[in-house]
Amino acid sequence: MRTLFINIKELVQVRNEAIEKVSGKDMSVLPIINNAFLLIHEGVIEDFGSMENCPKLEYGTVIDATGKVILPTWVDSHTHIVYAGNRIQEFVDRINGLSYEEIANRGGGILNSAKKLNETSEDIIYEASKKRLDEIMQLGTGAVEIKSGYGLTVEGELKMLRVIKRLKENYTIPIKATFLGAHAFPIEYKENHAGYLDLIINEMLPKIAEENLADYIDAFLETGYFSVEETIRIMEAGKKYGLPAKIHVNQFTAINGIQACVDYEALSVDHLEIVTEADIEALQNSKTIPVALPSCSYFISIPYTPARKMMAAGLPLALATDYNPGTTPSGNMNFVVATACIKMKMTPEEAINAATINGAYAMGISATHGSITRGKKANLILTKPLTSYYQLPYEFGNNLIEKVMINGAFI
Repeated sequence: MRTLFINIKELVQVRNEAIEKVSGKDMSVLPIINNAFLLIHEGVIEDFGSMENCPKLEYGTVIDATGKVILPTWVDSHTHIVYAGNRIQEFVDRINGLSYEEIANRGGGILNSAKKLNETSEDIIYEASKKRLDEIMQLGTGAVEIKSGYGLTVEGELKMLRVIKRLKENYTIPIKATFLGAHAFPIEYKENHAGYLDLIINEMLPKIAEENLADYIDAFLETGYFSVEETIRIMEAGKKYGLPAKIHVNQFTAINGIQACVDYEALSVDHLEIVTEADIEALQNSKTIPVALPSCSYFISIPYTPARKMMAAGLPLALATDYNPGTTPSGNMNFVVATACIKMKMTPEEAINAATINGAYAMGISATHGSITRGKKANLILTKPLTSYYQLPYEFGNNLIEKVMINGAFI
């Protein structure tokens, strides 16, 4: 069965040839066809072009998209949507003047989430996570990476990754699982970092590999969390099990972690609210993509990733939500794109590239997702009638999505 969209006002992110990512000045180029058609067959994009070349469809469904925009679904390459409970009190604590570090030192932050997760059953966590996944899909996300990291025990980390595996089995969107046992040091290992690293490497990783529960490995490389040397041990261990690295780095401080991530061929380095010239030089001509998380900066009032500086240096950039209970309790990629435009001074073209094709690269799925390309999966956003796609970041508080299509079927 075929589905034919006709009279599309703007068909956005059209790529005749599949590309991995866009970088530097190329991020400002967003290919569009005005007054377009789009043909879907068996869940993939079969053809597209201007209406003057539109084929006639004898069998199938024809959808008139007059006045509407079609673009690829958002690719959210950095989330923590599997968690228990919430951290609403910490939100109020920050309003009352406590910093992220002060909250963490009082037993809040990641350790707070870990306590709740270890006290909650897998089924309850699954149902809550399923609800969040349904919500972000309705908001246009058509591929998502999900991290563990709120277990911090062998059983807790396995519980989280098994929940992610269940989501993979029950949803048709691409879901990548990232093992983030190195998210924080549990209280009992606060003075015994080597002991916790041994637990991650010698107990957690073998069991995760045995059940095939992870696609990537991660660590919170930051002052007061995991050092460069400790993160290198994590990345080395991940490589032995075929898990490429996707690393949290430079959220609050720059401690030469990005160079180490590039040296170990990390797929992505995420956060980068603080970026030095040396960091930029390390990323140039590497395969590692920086990922900015602007709604985290918005929520906890920290600097924004210096997108303009990084793109001027020829770097690619991806955008993701960082959806988590403490520092970004939102998986709304539309808000991320708008915030990147408003606060990071990215153009709509750059932000959409960052949230689609570059997000797909940061998830390792750019061969099948992230652009309107023949043979790629038909994961699409159909908007309500718009003046232009610029309206998406302009009306940052409104939901302008009419329908979301996954593998050729509306959800």
